[in-house]
Amino acid sequence: MRTLFIADLHLSADRPDITQAFYRFLDTQLDNTQALYILGDLFEVWVGDDIAEPFAIALAAKLKHVSTRLPVYFIHGNRDFLLGKHFAASAGMILLPEVHRLNLYGKAVVILHGDSLCTLDRAYQRFRKFRSLSWVRWLYCQLPRQTRQGIADKLRNKSKQSNQNKSYSIMDVAPGSVDALMRQTGAELMIHGHTHRPAIHELTHDRRRLVVGDWYQQGSVLSITPDSASLDVLPFDSACP
Repeated sequence: MRTLFIADLHLSADRPDITQAFYRFLDTQLDNTQALYILGDLFEVWVGDDIAEPFAIALAAKLKHVSTRLPVYFIHGNRDFLLGKHFAASAGMILLPEVHRLNLYGKAVVILHGDSLCTLDRAYQRFRKFRSLSWVRWLYCQLPRQTRQGIADKLRNKSKQSNQNKSYSIMDVAPGSVDALMRQTGAELMIHGHTHRPAIHELTHDRRRLVVGDWYQQGSVLSITPDSASLDVLPFDSACP
């Protein structure tokens, strides 16, 4: 009996190796699994349910099949925050709020993507607040596909350039923000992704922060059982058919 957490796959048509590794994971790694949680950035970029790429539509069918065996939950990331109810339904995914508290094997757990905890990166937090406005999202979704894709590409390139000049500490979660959220939610465990720095952090004798890794070079899966927590690596050379 276990619950699995993944994040930051950044799937795209340009990286079929990641998609195939994910397919293999879905086919072979879900035995004895009660639920699968996807903590954001499933896709490298998402510009709207109405113009989902063919590989994403095929992936939705795959996840839909998985959802007949176990629940698949999804929390939005900073790359796929526009993923909507239509695509989620086609993939059999249950959409969760940005911050979600659950009881997992008797422990209070809070889960989220993780970007909201990077509060030292003030420029990003300003942008995050702006793109979360309902009228901004609505306006963006009215634009033609090519325009939407162009804006997304520019934002990605700007983000990459900006991150090159940012320190490690600024791009990581802020300890104060972690502590505040855990106190607010009464959580013993916090699980998130976003930082691409997989680790199990012992915060106090009764609190831990578990970070799920990305899927750029290998798969990263957090497995929680009633008695343990482990971060598992899935090498692409063995995860792909």
